[in-house]
Amino acid sequence: MGNVVITCDSTCDLTPELYQKYQIQPIALSIYLGEQVYKDQIDVTVPELFAYADRERVLPKTTATSVGEYMDVFSACRETGSEVVHISLSNRFSSCYQNATIAAKELGGVYTVDSLNLSSGSGHLAVLAAELRDQGLSAAEIATELEEARTRLDVSFVLQTLDYLKMGGCCSGVAALGANLLKLRPEILVTGEGTMVVGKKYRGDMKRTITDYIKGRLEGRDDIQLNRIFITYSDGIPDEDIEEFKALVASLQPFKEIIPTNAGCTIASHCGPRCLGVLFFRKKA
Repeated sequence: MGNVVITCDSTCDLTPELYQKYQIQPIALSIYLGEQVYKDQIDVTVPELFAYADRERVLPKTTATSVGEYMDVFSACRETGSEVVHISLSNRFSSCYQNATIAAKELGGVYTVDSLNLSSGSGHLAVLAAELRDQGLSAAEIATELEEARTRLDVSFVLQTLDYLKMGGCCSGVAALGANLLKLRPEILVTGEGTMVVGKKYRGDMKRTITDYIKGRLEGRDDIQLNRIFITYSDGIPDEDIEEFKALVASLQPFKEIIPTNAGCTIASHCGPRCLGVLFFRKKA
């Protein structure tokens, strides 16, 4: 392994096993439940977050990692002589990238990459960075490769409720009520500019809409890079359903790795329960 440390925002939503396997260091964002502050993925769980939101009918607040917190992590790496590549949540969703970049400029030897993405879309870049590090690339070379790779990310998810968007002010109560009554489940797409737009609208119960969504993203495509796909989901989907969705993915495309991961508190606080996405790279043109 080269003398490069890979760090990322906790919003990458990788599993503890993946962080350990690829030697990636996540940096936690903060979650506010009322006046109490917690660290994402460390001292608050997604079920606790959903229980709070359901009880208080208030969306938990999330806060970007501060410049000082990034400085602490980056400087510890630099003191060992290592360079750093940091993968950040899209600058369109948070000030994490801005804060990380300020800290990086103070220290030198730290390369911040705006993933222009969220959840395990950013996680794909973190894993790729670790693989490139292990191939012997320098921090600067890794950052350049990631800036190309982020243009090929295919990231989307399907919501099962609009209540959390409503609580966050992104959807009116009337629209949420209408969608819930009609059992409409919107597909959300992450654009190449790091923003989100509405895609297709699916109708039916959870299993039907997720099944239709997965088929819509994968069926019949020949532009998909087949090394790895993440199935990332928020709390509320039974384990046996996740196994069925894995089998469906495998029947549609011959991925080498199909990896389920859980959405952390930051992402789940906006998408709500039973949200699921399939996230992968497209082939190079």
